[in-house]
Amino acid sequence: MANVPGVAQNAVLVQSSEMPEDSVKVKGYDFNQGIDYHALLQSYLTSGFQATNFGRAVEEINKMLDKRAEPISEEKVKTGTELNPLHRTHTNCTIFLGFTSNLISSGVREILKFLVQHNLVDCIVTTAGGVEEDLIKCLGNTYLGDFHLNGASLREKGINRIGNLLVPNDNYCKFEDWIVPILNEMLKEQDTKGMQWTPSRMIARFGKEINNPDSVWYWAYKNEIPVFCPAITDGSIGDMVYFHSYKNPGLRIDIAEDIRLINSQAVYASHTGMILLGGGVIKHHICNANLMRNGADFAVFVNTAQEFDGSDSGARPDEAVSWGKIKKTAQPVKVYGEATLIFPLLVAETFARRVKLPNVEQDKPASL
Repeated sequence: MANVPGVAQNAVLVQSSEMPEDSVKVKGYDFNQGIDYHALLQSYLTSGFQATNFGRAVEEINKMLDKRAEPISEEKVKTGTELNPLHRTHTNCTIFLGFTSNLISSGVREILKFLVQHNLVDCIVTTAGGVEEDLIKCLGNTYLGDFHLNGASLREKGINRIGNLLVPNDNYCKFEDWIVPILNEMLKEQDTKGMQWTPSRMIARFGKEINNPDSVWYWAYKNEIPVFCPAITDGSIGDMVYFHSYKNPGLRIDIAEDIRLINSQAVYASHTGMILLGGGVIKHHICNANLMRNGADFAVFVNTAQEFDGSDSGARPDEAVSWGKIKKTAQPVKVYGEATLIFPLLVAETFARRVKLPNVEQDKPASL
């Protein structure tokens, strides 16, 4: 009988080095324990792949919240508040939340509203769609559809598609009826009272005027959380401003003042954390503000973008470290995943567990 070739045996049966003593063993959830969603999500940390990144993101957000809960001196509480458009006082960790408009269009809007309603974040950046879709949902419904519905047929029916969501175009007509009187009043206040309108002041005004507790921006106004939107005209709001410039010209919107205001939120913060859902302007605007303080202390990115095309949307956190947008000592996390799947679960394991709600019993932490 021939012997096994030595080269094959040596290649297959390579001896392993000892694993370090602190190595974490891969282990998932055992449903023989019953259904315990908290324990299930805790098990993600040791499951590998994006589940482990999810577990690390939970840890990173909880670090932000722990730091935010630490007391600071009265002097630090008030430092720089005059540079906040709503004069919001400081905590020990200023949490920046950025998200794209599709998340407001989706049911994640209710998750975002929860965070703002309970005053759990300190500074928000979104797109024009993120602003207007929240307000429009107070005026008309968005419906579930399908990714494969025919665009030409929908156009004939006056139905707009956002992924697998459907928005009747009448909703935007209702929005025009709602916003035009506000734009008229803003112009009047600009001309008679010297009001300088910025995107953040506009959004606070919209939150006041919508006066609806279903609205994210209503709660941002109530809780004095500044909302920045450098691309305020890139959507239906821009369409309304465009039409308004013909019917009642003269309204001016100052983006220069807002860039100083958002940068100041980072510069005067004791510590900062970034939670970025999606890419594009919302991601870079928050990262660039944190460059002004030589980087955020904590960061979580959630998106599906890849880095091979060199886009900022796809860039991993380490690229932001190279620019000084995240501190060299930080332990940032990127979860490669779609935010409507990921973010509600992240909130369930972090923010939501810290809010005491009347007549609501939270599940108890379970050990694996």
